[in-house]
Amino acid sequence: MDPLNALLDWLSGRGLEIVLIILGSVLLARLVAWIGSKITDRIDARSTGGDALVRSEAAKHRHSLTQVITWTLIVLIYAIAVFFVLDRAGIPIGGLVAPATVLGVGLGFGAQRIVGDVLAGFFIITERQYGFGDVVSIQVVGGGDPATGTIEDVTLRVTRLRSPDGEVITLPNGQIVKVVNLSRDWARAVVDVPVPVSVDVSRVNDVLREVGVEAFGDPAMRPLLLDPPSVMGVETLDLEQVNVRMVARTLPGKQFEVGRDLRARIVLAFRRHGMNVPPPPPPSPAATTDVSVSGAR
Repeated sequence: MDPLNALLDWLSGRGLEIVLIILGSVLLARLVAWIGSKITDRIDARSTGGDALVRSEAAKHRHSLTQVITWTLIVLIYAIAVFFVLDRAGIPIGGLVAPATVLGVGLGFGAQRIVGDVLAGFFIITERQYGFGDVVSIQVVGGGDPATGTIEDVTLRVTRLRSPDGEVITLPNGQIVKVVNLSRDWARAVVDVPVPVSVDVSRVNDVLREVGVEAFGDPAMRPLLLDPPSVMGVETLDLEQVNVRMVARTLPGKQFEVGRDLRARIVLAFRRHGMNVPPPPPPSPAATTDVSVSGAR
């Protein structure tokens, strides 16, 4: 038979089937991805709609679980498509068992890290360590500064988060050794106010309590606070200043916004009470203060 005619016959028969299988698998994978995207969008709309200011823990888990299931189904679709293509191409699948076994052993030694990433991702999802929308601080193998940001994607192999600077950070799940979830159930805004030892600490406490009552009564701040901010009193003491601590329980992920608002209110309150707010000192490695105040008794 003419080679050209044989090629045309193959293309009109098995070749056409192979093309249809490939196209079908691509379309089916895109459909699964589209359905997964619609489900996650619906979960986000339900969890953030109305008066809800933050996602519930169940919504975060459902979002992450949907992403993992979608990713797994897409991989499974392409894997099945490969077997069908091999069968239609006339390549005996049974004859590939022995080479596949040897290849699997080799990949097992060479891909231990990938297997570790997948297993770690499985436990992250099932144990609900964090989910989509959580604010986390993640420490990886090798030390260095932890990666801090908002979770945008969780798969069985990697975790992606966006830093406060807008950078997207991708971390292999198997390299994660410590996770600090900053938005689980509730959070706490901590404001340390350093004041000179010459200032009456009792007066500072009274002013901070007034700030807490004012913030809790503010319609814009009240939904973010679980209870009125409280003054813990003197936290640290040294020769030149004392640190007075104020804390507030907030909704998950809202501690930063509440902390900034409380600091601004504290500065204004000290000015109203005739307490001077000097310019911040030059930065130094040991500097840990947020607000400095001074004033007469």
